[in-house]
Amino acid sequence: MGQINKQVAAVTQRIIERSASLRADYMRQIAEDHNNRPERGKLSCGNLAHGFAACGEGDKDSLRMMEAGNMAIVTAYNDMLSAHQPYAVYPDKIKQAMREIGCTAQVAGAVPAMCDGVTQGQDGMELSLLSRDLIAQCTAVSLSHQMFDGVLALGICDKIVPGLIMGVLTFGYLPAVFIPAGPMPSGLPNKEKVRIRQMFAEGKIGREELLQAESDSYHSAGTCTFYGTANSNQVVLEALGLQLPGSSFVNPDNPMRDKLTTEAAHQLARITALGNDYRPVGEIVDERAIVNGTVALLASGGSTNHSMHLVAIARAAGIILNWDDISELSAVVPLLAKVYPNGQADVNHFHAAGGTSCMFRQLIKGGYMHADAKTAWGKNFADFTQESFLDNDKIVWRESPEMPLDTDVLTTLDKPFSAEGGLRLLQGNLGRGVIKVSAVALEHQIVEAPAIVIDGQDQLQPLFESGALNRDCVVVARYQGPKALGMPELHKLTPFLGTLQDKGFKVALVTDGRMSGASGKVPAAIHLVPEAADGGLLAKIRDGDPIRVNAVTGDLQFLGDMAELEARQAAPQPRTGDRGCGRELFLVNRENISNAERGASYLFGEA
Repeated sequence: MGQINKQVAAVTQRIIERSASLRADYMRQIAEDHNNRPERGKLSCGNLAHGFAACGEGDKDSLRMMEAGNMAIVTAYNDMLSAHQPYAVYPDKIKQAMREIGCTAQVAGAVPAMCDGVTQGQDGMELSLLSRDLIAQCTAVSLSHQMFDGVLALGICDKIVPGLIMGVLTFGYLPAVFIPAGPMPSGLPNKEKVRIRQMFAEGKIGREELLQAESDSYHSAGTCTFYGTANSNQVVLEALGLQLPGSSFVNPDNPMRDKLTTEAAHQLARITALGNDYRPVGEIVDERAIVNGTVALLASGGSTNHSMHLVAIARAAGIILNWDDISELSAVVPLLAKVYPNGQADVNHFHAAGGTSCMFRQLIKGGYMHADAKTAWGKNFADFTQESFLDNDKIVWRESPEMPLDTDVLTTLDKPFSAEGGLRLLQGNLGRGVIKVSAVALEHQIVEAPAIVIDGQDQLQPLFESGALNRDCVVVARYQGPKALGMPELHKLTPFLGTLQDKGFKVALVTDGRMSGASGKVPAAIHLVPEAADGGLLAKIRDGDPIRVNAVTGDLQFLGDMAELEARQAAPQPRTGDRGCGRELFLVNRENISNAERGASYLFGEA
């Protein structure tokens, strides 16, 4: 176990000092909530009878025995999304696992679970990021009956896991364990999928061929296998100590999957306040855990969405994390994984090569993660170098491989894919943003070119088809931020920009929107603050304005006359996103949302 890296230690200490007052207030609040909660033994007979009216007689008897634990299941199940479809049978499995040890479990509530893969490029995408805070609120409503001794959270994808964590943290005196469902088996190779998408963008193949390729990629129950936000969530959950080690990427039909679900349920029962190993989630998610989650994200080349989600999760636990912290950690944390879009492998290959447990072993050895951080399983985070095996149909835990089994996918500290994590802070006279460079070749990381301004991603395709983009350019996609549209992902831009780059043009993207885990080979300065709808200078940029995107130095600049730019009238914001597809219900959320660097949260605002 290595001594903690000086930069990691310095960033952690800075977060602790910055957060001292807010964190102390949070800890006081959860202690007060714990002391004042209506224990089942103190509930009126009417309250209690309502709480277990629908239970079977055996569970009713357990609930009458006030010393038996009762666990809340909060589920993101729906059967449209492949990642969450397996959860249909999880409540019954969990309830049976609890009965085996004399406890009970109840489905306390459900949260919405939408998929950016289904809604990308459509009106519904504008609800995606906003759904995270709604999920947090729904989680709080689910737990508000206060009939519970612990929480089992069932969620995987994009905004769902961050929202669940934020909601659970408002009941921080309860222990919590997250249970994944695992990724689908590998389908069409990622390189081939990208090739077919670009051929479609170029008009060389039709929609039938494109649909077949997409169907061959996303072909069964389970999480999508590329390393986007959903799978980044799983790595972050393990790094936070809230999910069993090595459990993220076990496929749904693997016999180990059911065993891990049972083990997670049993582990939650071991750490409630009813026993002598009480581990409330609010204590586990401390400054060390937040740094561990950030380091794991960076070392694995994870989703840029977490530059917002980790900030919001931290804030829910009374911790203030910012982009300077993430950027400074990224500067020293080595990139140890190459999983698409940072490489050609998928998460199944990553898991087979040693997975999270092996990667954490390397990072702890190098002093990049806090081995003494509290966790919901094991003694502390040092135990998260273990993985599960079956021995006579029972789980046993063994140390993960000392060395990765496929160094093209997962490597070691002495031979990293990059000396840094690849998520960098960009700043300059246009504002502050982030850029993911782990998949961007060095020769493409500096672009100085005239701007081509669009106010919506649908405007790029006509320009591409007309040939107007066949030159060096910086595409500026503005009015895509949280206040403007709820910050939809801009996946429609990727094939066109990638094709331009392949033709030999220098091309970059600058936007107040987001690209998520799909950020790929084209340099993309994203999450720009202040956004165009909040007084940002992007609103004044015009076609032809010279712009520099320098991912090497972290420089984002308008290269013209700043006085002239500031004197310009801002371009009007298109009013296309106010109504339709339920968007009118979220106007108040957009009006009160914080900027991307503050987590893009309407729960916490700018505080």
